[in-house]
Amino acid sequence: MRRYELMVLITDTLEEEDAQAVFARAKDILAKQNGQLLDEAWWSRRKLAYEINKRDHGYYGVLDFLAEADTVFELERQLKISDDVIRFKTVRPEIRVRTSA
Repeated sequence: MRRYELMVLITDTLEEEDAQAVFARAKDILAKQNGQLLDEAWWSRRKLAYEINKRDHGYYGVLDFLAEADTVFELERQLKISDDVIRFKTVRPEIRVRTSA
């Protein structure tokens, strides 16, 4: 299993409870695919860096998890077909190793 971070941007046309339900659905997919959730953060409604689909605000959520590549593929596939998800980004965080000089 590898460590991943996923940021999800959800449309602001939803109420906050509905946006949190979309975020919870992503967590459910992760759990069903045997991923291990390490941490989560709900950033609520924030201004976007640039306009997307004529909207300038959205709900942000971040998942930090351990999973296999197939799990990440399925999670991203489900997010792509959701009309409520504007954007998402999955990254593998760098592990920084300190070297003594």
